[in-house]
Amino acid sequence: MIPARRPAYSIGGMAATGRLQSLTITDRRGTTTDELTMTLEDHDGRLAIPPRGKILTVALGWEGEALVDRGSFTVDEVEHSGAPDVLTIRARSADLRKENPAKRCESYHEKTLEEIVATAAGRLGLAPNIASALAGIFIDHIDQTDESDLHFLHRLAERFDALCMAKNGNLLFMPMNGGVTAGGTPIPMLTLKRGVGDTHRYLIADREEFTGVLAYWSDLESAERKEVLVGSSDNTKRLRHTYASEAHAIEEASAELKRLQRKHSELTLELAEGRADIYPETPVTAQGYKPEIDATPWIIDEVTHNFTERGYTCSIRMETR
Repeated sequence: MIPARRPAYSIGGMAATGRLQSLTITDRRGTTTDELTMTLEDHDGRLAIPPRGKILTVALGWEGEALVDRGSFTVDEVEHSGAPDVLTIRARSADLRKENPAKRCESYHEKTLEEIVATAAGRLGLAPNIASALAGIFIDHIDQTDESDLHFLHRLAERFDALCMAKNGNLLFMPMNGGVTAGGTPIPMLTLKRGVGDTHRYLIADREEFTGVLAYWSDLESAERKEVLVGSSDNTKRLRHTYASEAHAIEEASAELKRLQRKHSELTLELAEGRADIYPETPVTAQGYKPEIDATPWIIDEVTHNFTERGYTCSIRMETR
């Protein structure tokens, strides 16, 4: 009989060996930071409560194999409860608490996207890392009106259908579904074969299957509200906002159409044996499922690692590329 694999972990920044009850890392693509939640036994009362802002590093894997570094996390919330006494720690992948809570008003005129992102990221204490496909985009004018730097960056990301993520002191800004890292390195294709103990859920729906997006913009010369269509007019979605220029309207409509097209199908896998080397934005080929599932080009949207000393599983949510 082949012995069962035993999960292994390493937590840097505090004495957690032999005390771990559970650990969950949720890694999402898009405009959110990664989240860490772990529960530790404190039956002897010797476990120190970490201060908010403390940095923890986490690596996961299996005994006898090299552990995979899952990054550093900043403690955001701590809870001690009992009896029996346990310590619950919640942390995020970047210390965004340093952001000035005051909202900001600022105008950016005739700047590239790289220049704007770098300015806002610098105020957050993050090093900008913007993909070359986006860096040179010219923006005639944009206002940051009574909003935080983080909210402003998220709004920029939505405008260009981009990922905006804080990772290990860096602010990553790259195209959604780009298939490459911020530095331009292609992300290798991942093949996920159906295995013993795995479960899956496949969803395909034609509700709100839009073929195009209609956006409005203000033409100051003619004092008229005009419209632009991205895609076809068979079944269009109309954006409510009226944009300041035709170029801006096209950018917003293009980004929204891409988002709608990705939501056409969804596949969720529950891996009985977790894999710490799986990350969002990785392109995936499924094998061993229904022909429709195997034939669909997938990309990972979210990965949740669920870990205890008795087991390690992964939940992977994917959408179409």
